[in-house]
Amino acid sequence: MPNPKNSKWFLDYLSPDEGHMHGILTTLYSKKTQFQQMEIMTTGSYGRCLVLDNKMQSSEVDEFIYHEILVHPAMLMHPDPKKVFIVGGGEGATLREVLRHKTVERCLMVDIDEEVVKMSKELLPEYHAGAFDDSRTELKFMDARRCLEESDEKWDVIIIDISEPVEEGPAYLLYTREFYELVTERLTDEGAIALQAGTTAVGRLLNLSAVHKTLEQVFPMVVTMPANIPSFGLPWGFALASKKTDPRKLTAKDVDDMISKRVAGELKYYDGATHLGSMHLPKHVRKAIEAQERIIEDNAPIYTYN
Repeated sequence: MPNPKNSKWFLDYLSPDEGHMHGILTTLYSKKTQFQQMEIMTTGSYGRCLVLDNKMQSSEVDEFIYHEILVHPAMLMHPDPKKVFIVGGGEGATLREVLRHKTVERCLMVDIDEEVVKMSKELLPEYHAGAFDDSRTELKFMDARRCLEESDEKWDVIIIDISEPVEEGPAYLLYTREFYELVTERLTDEGAIALQAGTTAVGRLLNLSAVHKTLEQVFPMVVTMPANIPSFGLPWGFALASKKTDPRKLTAKDVDDMISKRVAGELKYYDGATHLGSMHLPKHVRKAIEAQERIIEDNAPIYTYN
């Protein structure tokens, strides 16, 4: 076995008994912000990475998988999305993918941590690809839930791109029934939302299944979509919820035609065939969702392992 070329390592703990080790070539930035511990590092396998509270958020090599499956299914659920609200989205890649949709006239991105956005803009240019400077972009640095509460403005699509609900972290109240009720009130009649819902790994399905069940209390149509994000070290799941459109009824040709007409440039991960595959969860995940009775609420939040 060859000797490791790295003398420094980042261990992303997946549970008390498991972790994913990344060899660090350089640490570009490390700081405790007002809200969380932030690192931007270059790893041997995945290039530049954003790490928050010691959890891998995205990597240069595979972030396109995460951000395309998070953004495009929800955007295509609306027939003509003009106004989009992004909850979180610090590194700007979600914003980048939203702005690829030709119909978009305005995108408001609300992230609580200005330091994450500032340093991502400087050190992760491949992620945002200039999206922060697009004339359609508006940035606010505040609690996104409070932002939605303080305005009755309606949005066609709301993309929730936040970290996992870590205890005492900034995100756990953005996974609750009360928050999803607020979201649906701020959506237009054909609106849709998308979010990352946690891992689909065997034995680790509480967060994903509870998120799915909680969304079902609010939305008439909920789908959980699997995707493999190699840098995460575990298989992952994304939730899509809509007021009207059922994505399971779309054919591969339907999706490919919409992408061709509505999305600028070529996507690297998501297309019609990928969409069909994303509509089918493994049996053990489906059974976990069916059996789940937990509803996430403000006074009964859920936390993942930190």
